[in-house]
Amino acid sequence: MGADTPALSNDVLDSTQRVIHEALTRLGYSEEYYELLKEPMRLLTVRIPVRMDDGQLRVFTGYRAQHNDAVGPTKGGIRFHPSVTAEEVSALSIWMTLKCGIFDLPYGGGKGGIICDPRTMSLGEVERLARGYVRAISQIVGPNKDIPAPDVYTNAQIMAWMLDEYSILRENDSPGFITGKPIVLGGSRGRERATSLGVAIAIREAAALQGMSLQGLKVCVQGFGNVGSHLASILNEWGALVVGISDVHGGIYDEQGLNIPELLDRRDSFGSVTSLFDNRLSNDEFLTLPCDVLVPAALENQLTLDNVADIRAKMIVEAANGPTTIEASEKLHERGVLVIPDVLANAGGVTVSYFEWVQNNQGYYWPEEEVNEKLEKKMVEAVHKVMDMAQSRNITPRLAAYMVGVKKFAEASRLRGWV
Repeated sequence: MGADTPALSNDVLDSTQRVIHEALTRLGYSEEYYELLKEPMRLLTVRIPVRMDDGQLRVFTGYRAQHNDAVGPTKGGIRFHPSVTAEEVSALSIWMTLKCGIFDLPYGGGKGGIICDPRTMSLGEVERLARGYVRAISQIVGPNKDIPAPDVYTNAQIMAWMLDEYSILRENDSPGFITGKPIVLGGSRGRERATSLGVAIAIREAAALQGMSLQGLKVCVQGFGNVGSHLASILNEWGALVVGISDVHGGIYDEQGLNIPELLDRRDSFGSVTSLFDNRLSNDEFLTLPCDVLVPAALENQLTLDNVADIRAKMIVEAANGPTTIEASEKLHERGVLVIPDVLANAGGVTVSYFEWVQNNQGYYWPEEEVNEKLEKKMVEAVHKVMDMAQSRNITPRLAAYMVGVKKFAEASRLRGWV
């Protein structure tokens, strides 16, 4: 399941809207475009009754946000987490729109979530909740309407249950309804490591632009869940030195490089391994370690005005959603620290989800090497497109990414006559 990520605060939605506004203004679009794009076009709240194993009935609250479908169906993950809020899924749906625009995918952004803690629930309870959620949102989702995927604390098995429930409701097999499925049910090879591989490619390309080689590059990875652990493994295979990793218990560091295969072998199902070590660092200490690249791959709001002056990394690559506040990002930019934003760096997942949807639609499935090659091409193009925009306009990569991402939706909305 995904990394443990608390709900995004209203501040994150507000700051996202501020950058959207600046991006549209710099592109020459009027306030009308901002009014259209600042919030999801649709936000559904549902109540899901679930009979628990002890016989008691619990009613869960869930959400599905669809930001903008001017260029195609909406697309985005479903998270199961106790801190899910309407504001969170709204902000995340906007970020999904930006990712789809940056990577030129024929989707708008969507996002869903249920307020629950699956870590305290049995598999049967999670399955009944997943199926109930699909029944509740079934009228607004589908292969050509809105395509869900895994997110925090959801996985391929939960996608399989959701696929089965949707197929029962529609009385036909609909593999294109959902992505991140098991391969035997129409999932794509390469999907499990897609986000991590995308981040690794972004690190490689951004490092090259900074005149740094990946060989021997010292990297600290905050978060050792699905994304962080796969990323550490890939970077280790490519010759980088992963000198630090952290999880919910703290961080560990070795300037000569950590034994990543051993750590991967010893981590538990929730991505924890540092509890096995006595010399753990606090999260605050971990973020300020000396390294070439710091990869926040866990929580939002990790780099803020409170600690940004102590950051010693030469480059920040955001694998998590919203780990750097807008203000901290600007301070880092002023100091010459390159920040590769989340909407660019961690979009490998939605890109390979798109490949999965394409394979479902055509009924022909690609080998993993082909999936990875197509992802690499998309990632390299996107990184250079955003960095070229940032350099030519002398703006932060975050603002450049927003400008690249939002333009497609502003144009599509104009051509449809919505504005």
